[in-house]
Amino acid sequence: MATFLYKLGRFAFRRRRFVALIWVALLALAGFGAASASTAASSSFSIPGTEAQRAFDLLEQRFPGVSADGATARVVFKAPEGHRMTDPENKAQVSKAVGSLKSGSDQVASVADPYTVGAVSKDGSTAYVAVSYKVSAMELTDETRDALKDGGHAAQKGGLTVEIGGDALLVIPETGATEVIGVTVAAVVLVITFGSLVAAGLPLLTALIGVGIGVSTITALANPLGLDSTTSILAMMIGLAVGIDYALFIVSRYRAELAEGREREEAAGRAVGTAGSAVVFAGLTVVIALVGLAVVNIPILTKMGFAAAGTVVIAVLVALTLVPAMMGFAGKRVMGRKARKAASEPVEAKPNMGTRWARFVLRKPVWVLLAGVIGLGVVAVPATSLEMGLPDEGSQPTSSTQRRAYDLLSDGFGPGFNGPLLVVVDTADSSDGKTAVKQVTDEISGIRGVAAVTPAQFNKAGDTAMITVIPKDRPSSTETEDVVHAIRDAGADIKSDTGAKVLVTGATAMNIDFSQKMNDALLPYLALVVGLAFLLLMLVFRSVLVPLKAALGFLLSVVAALGAVVAVFQWGWLGSLFGVEQTGPIMSMMPIFMVGVVFGLAMDYEVFLVTRMREAYVHGEKPGQAIVTGFRHGARVVTAAAVIMMAVFAGFIGSTEQMVKMIGFSLAIAVFFDAFVVRMAIVPAVLALLGDRAWSLPRWLDRLLPNVDVEGEGLRKQLGDSTDPQDGSGHGGGAEGERELSRV
Repeated sequence: MATFLYKLGRFAFRRRRFVALIWVALLALAGFGAASASTAASSSFSIPGTEAQRAFDLLEQRFPGVSADGATARVVFKAPEGHRMTDPENKAQVSKAVGSLKSGSDQVASVADPYTVGAVSKDGSTAYVAVSYKVSAMELTDETRDALKDGGHAAQKGGLTVEIGGDALLVIPETGATEVIGVTVAAVVLVITFGSLVAAGLPLLTALIGVGIGVSTITALANPLGLDSTTSILAMMIGLAVGIDYALFIVSRYRAELAEGREREEAAGRAVGTAGSAVVFAGLTVVIALVGLAVVNIPILTKMGFAAAGTVVIAVLVALTLVPAMMGFAGKRVMGRKARKAASEPVEAKPNMGTRWARFVLRKPVWVLLAGVIGLGVVAVPATSLEMGLPDEGSQPTSSTQRRAYDLLSDGFGPGFNGPLLVVVDTADSSDGKTAVKQVTDEISGIRGVAAVTPAQFNKAGDTAMITVIPKDRPSSTETEDVVHAIRDAGADIKSDTGAKVLVTGATAMNIDFSQKMNDALLPYLALVVGLAFLLLMLVFRSVLVPLKAALGFLLSVVAALGAVVAVFQWGWLGSLFGVEQTGPIMSMMPIFMVGVVFGLAMDYEVFLVTRMREAYVHGEKPGQAIVTGFRHGARVVTAAAVIMMAVFAGFIGSTEQMVKMIGFSLAIAVFFDAFVVRMAIVPAVLALLGDRAWSLPRWLDRLLPNVDVEGEGLRKQLGDSTDPQDGSGHGGGAEGERELSRV
């Protein structure tokens, strides 16, 4: 692989205008596709194999006139202090609003008058108008949304408080200025790392081109593939982070090759052949982990995984082709003035921070290991209280009308009113359907935690009934989840007695089933990912203990990150600092999505840091000396890569969407734990304690495993290198190797 990448790097450098033109053309093509693409159609939320989904499908079949996935809205009215919604003047205002909503758009299916359907609170302070639409929220036009917003304006002028909730006001989440701050921090880190504006600009420019192509392609395909806005935001988040990091590794290796006195084209070829091999391997691990999310069998998660994996593939291709082409355009300016001057006037180098830290760890390996493991263990403690769910409108910012509508309904009708359960009774196999439905209604009314049960509504055929159940607690609470399970347990007994099937659905039940499916899939997926990590790292490092250490370290960083997420988003610790206005269960897909992403990123740092150690060990250095060598050449670049990735992920914490905010925080903190605690502290401490045993592999296994040559050892033999990379003869007495971000 290294030989092929070496040739590819030289070709891209030599034919840089051609390569750059191809990438610019791809960016223009993707941009044109995104600009001309129609608005994404419904990305219906489906969970195959769950009871809520079966009930949803049955509703569409038995109630053909009801758009089960149609958008809904609630226009909530609150009377001024000392007045009631039943006052004549207030009733007149609401009736006027109902008429306005009915005539506002031809996408409206129905508008329920609160005084007809009894949608007025017991104390008379609050009333709401329920609006149903013929199409999904993604398919609503701007005119329809404007008509919805304008519907209550007149009543607002008349002194009523008017707020609107429901998915009809679904908008693309905003990431805010902090995303730009993340990229700015990345730029500053690159300038400090390289000491050259040109070298710093290369990873940024190439990463932005790659992300531009990836996100534009996702936007262009959003309609036919049913991708939502969150998918493109997550793809941007991951694509930008890995794009900068992969380019950083290639550029840093290129600078190291130039410092050894090689010609620019040769240096570009060797940089892509060596560091590029590690980039391919690291990118492959991220792609496999993201694509592996498909095993969970949740369409929305599968789409997110494939979209993010696509941007990672583009990032790898950009690093292998566009980066060497841009290095050709940059010339020797990629080195910076100080580096060019140092190359002409070599001086004795002092040990860098990486060298000093590695020597400290070698002196105190047990203490460093204990401090790292115990520290992460303490942070991980809150993970034992992990509760999973999906965010509702109660987690929206208090400045939004959806959140204010949610609060008004909770105050006027009870917290459970925001998350009604829809019970579907299939009486096709029952001898007396009406009696069976009455039994269901009576059973549900007696369940603890149920606030109200509406009368059953039969379809035209009379073989299916819908019953709306209002829980006493908010949708994301464990008490509401207990109500869902209690109804299902009662349904099993009713089926055996009457033959009628009882199914629970609705947004709240869907969320509960989704969380359960995520919970069930987490451990198998974790086993798959860790097992894959072990096999891949065994190929790279020709060792059993090094992959085992890497996999266990990955698990430790993931659990610690989960603990931090629970502490902030579920318990509310430092919540105000991160803009968490409503604590609650952790988003169901977040832990499994974090496992997939962090696995790939953790393997990045493992490969770039530890391959340098193995390279030194293979060339005859003692285990302790090899650790110092690895840190001398790799610690600075891995630190820079981790800080950049943290900055990019942390930039998304400013999003108005709770889901994006939570994922941004979780990935940023996971990268911090994995890069700085696991890879920089625990890994060298464990390797120091293992000594030669760390790099041993049974002979029979060595014969079975193919040689992937990530370090480019075969390439160096083929090119006939006469100097040992470790002996300093190719580094001007070791000075350039110390100053430059040398071999990764």
